[in-house]
Amino acid sequence: MYLNKAIIIGNLTRDPELKSLPSGLQVATMGIATNRVWKDKDGSKKEDTQYHNIVVFGRQAETTAQFLRKGSSVLVEGRMQTRSWESPDGKKNYRTEIVADRVQFGPRPGSGAPAVATPVAKTEDQPAPPIDAIDYPEEVINADDIPF
Repeated sequence: MYLNKAIIIGNLTRDPELKSLPSGLQVATMGIATNRVWKDKDGSKKEDTQYHNIVVFGRQAETTAQFLRKGSSVLVEGRMQTRSWESPDGKKNYRTEIVADRVQFGPRPGSGAPAVATPVAKTEDQPAPPIDAIDYPEEVINADDIPF
C-alpha cells in the first residue's frame, strides 16, 4: 500500500496567482511558509522555515484567489508532485509542489478573532469575562415518548 498525502498549516508568502488552462479550468498557485521551533541539546532555541509551492484547481482555485492574500493563514491538504521541464538553454528544471485537494482558510487578519484563545487574568475588581455558551431551547421530554 502506498500513500502520498501532505497536510500543512502556514501563512501565504505571496498573493495567489490565478490562471486558466486552455480547457478553461482555473489554476491558482501560491507559496506557503511553515515554521518549526525547537531546542537543541544545549537548550538554545532553534528555528527553521520551509517554503512550499501549492497548486489549486477548479472552483477552489477561484475562491482561493478571491479571499486569500499574502500573510493569510491557511491549511492545505493534498498530494506531493514533482514536475520537470527543460529551459530554453537546455537545462533540466524540477519543482516539487503540493497539489491541493482541500484548502481551508484560517482566521482573517484584523477580524478580531484570535487564532488561539488566550486566557484573561481575573482581578478582584474586574468581573470574569462572559463565556460563550449555546442557548438551547427549553424542551419538555416525556419519558413515554421515547421509543425504547
